[in-house]
Amino acid sequence: MAVYTKITNKEIISISDMYCLGKVVKFKGIKKGIENTNYLLKTDKKKLILTIFEKRVQKKDLPFFMNLMNKLNKKNIVCPKPLKNKKGQYLSKIKGKSACIVSFIEGKDKIKLNSKNCFEIGKNIAKFHKASNKIKLYRRNSMSVTQLDFLLKNINIKSSKLGSEILPALYKNLKDIKREWPKNLPSGIIHGDLFIDNIFFNKNNFSGFIDFYFSCNDFLMYEIAICINALCFDRKNNKFIINHKKIKNLIDGYETIRVFSKKERDSLNVLCRGAALRYLLTRIYDYFNTSKSALIKIKDPKEYLQKLIIHNNLNNYKNYYN
Repeated sequence: MAVYTKITNKEIISISDMYCLGKVVKFKGIKKGIENTNYLLKTDKKKLILTIFEKRVQKKDLPFFMNLMNKLNKKNIVCPKPLKNKKGQYLSKIKGKSACIVSFIEGKDKIKLNSKNCFEIGKNIAKFHKASNKIKLYRRNSMSVTQLDFLLKNINIKSSKLGSEILPALYKNLKDIKREWPKNLPSGIIHGDLFIDNIFFNKNNFSGFIDFYFSCNDFLMYEIAICINALCFDRKNNKFIINHKKIKNLIDGYETIRVFSKKERDSLNVLCRGAALRYLLTRIYDYFNTSKSALIKIKDPKEYLQKLIIHNNLNNYKNYYN
């Protein structure tokens, strides 16, 4: 979540009328995240989230996201539910951009996860995977390893503190990962972006997933690889250290609902490397291509460079679990 598109009081009144929200007593931009513009709306009856979709989200993908969240709600998966406007549509135009309003999930993201939290997250990811397996929707992963060549070619880091010497290493890593990337693993709809700020807790209990705008069809184990990168490292003096206990609890929680196959376990390392490279490249790109006028907190790409190096020094499933 972030704020690129500024809206006025007058525009909020128009939006409220468009969705029959009643009186909006307060609205505030949400700074967290990097993809879309988001506002918290407070009416006299409830809280809602307004999302204005920015450049990276393609218009053709929006019906997938809306239908997925709606269908997940029907299957008792706690996530935002899209609202329909007066025309009976989920999507509207705001300042020439596609936008939606979704329900507010009670709770908030945690600053730091403990092992018990990781167990609950793993368990609820498996519930989501199980439910989404029965949903007949499809979207190709626009940020899969096969799409990273284009992103890498469009990154200019010559003047970066990272140094131009990193480019050959990035190309080599991508080449190796693509060569080793698995085939025919169990697949389905994944969230695709389960960072700590997209996972809510209420009174230390899991309360829901948010921000489904990277959801797609991919390997189910790739979801776990993303989560290992995003949730299972501890930061100490600007260094990131892998937390094996958190990984164990994440996987143990997941396997209370669905057990991973041997082939999935054997693929974990390359999937983790692929996920780390994906976020390293997008963070480098955003670091140099985000407007200075945007209300947004830019994330440090060097975090994922460290994580990629750590994954490169591991080679099998046991290295993560023990």
